[in-house]
Amino acid sequence: MKVKVSRKAHFNAAHRLFVQDWSDDKNMDVFGVCSNSNFHGHNYELVVDITGNVDPITGMVIDLKELKDIIKSEIEDVLDHKNLNLDIDYFNNVVPTAENICIFIWNILRNKIDSDKELEVTLYETPRNFVKYNGN
Repeated sequence: MKVKVSRKAHFNAAHRLFVQDWSDDKNMDVFGVCSNSNFHGHNYELVVDITGNVDPITGMVIDLKELKDIIKSEIEDVLDHKNLNLDIDYFNNVVPTAENICIFIWNILRNKIDSDKELEVTLYETPRNFVKYNGN
């Protein structure tokens, strides 16, 4: 029997959406105010969903304390109060859109969560704008 368990987390980070090979005008046309050369920030909300079989002995899909610790050390400690463009090497050549941040987070967590469990990451950039990624 498969069950989905979820853990919420958050981090604050700044970023600028721009393509280095484009002019400032083209970046503004495509990304609008999100291409401000002085950056801008978000209070990101993160939801990590793990789906798997319930262990017959422990009664758990995953130990939520373990999941909490993974998210804290691998995601929150890495991204919180950072400038994604300047502080996170991954975003040197990847535009730090919500989509790309979500994929970045998923890839980190996928390496920390047992492969027999399904993983989905939902990242809220604002209360109304969010993205989901499950590896597909």
